[in-house]
Amino acid sequence: MEKLPGALMRFRVMAYVTGVVLGALTVWLVIGYGFLDYANTDLKPDLYRWLWTAHGWLYLAYLIVGVDLCFRIKLSVIRTLAVLLAGTVPFMSFVADYQLHKYVRIRGLGPSE
Repeated sequence: MEKLPGALMRFRVMAYVTGVVLGALTVWLVIGYGFLDYANTDLKPDLYRWLWTAHGWLYLAYLIVGVDLCFRIKLSVIRTLAVLLAGTVPFMSFVADYQLHKYVRIRGLGPSE
């Protein structure tokens, strides 16, 4: 458990980065298709396309650090899958981060040991 604080920090950083990018893209998607009519035109900015690609790569990094952390704290398979799927729902990675830190704190697995 000596490497748990590093795994927690890596997961927290990736959860926030993934959550912010996915949240911003979701808002952009709603505005683009709801108000700017992206569906019928080629108005999509290149930045929009690049950010979706970046989110895919960021989510892959989120999966790697998420699996690493879940194995270190010995979560069940169902909870591990829930943590990993949280990166696909806008803003749920923040909830997963909060719940994992609460789990580690309650179990006494954190840096205080």
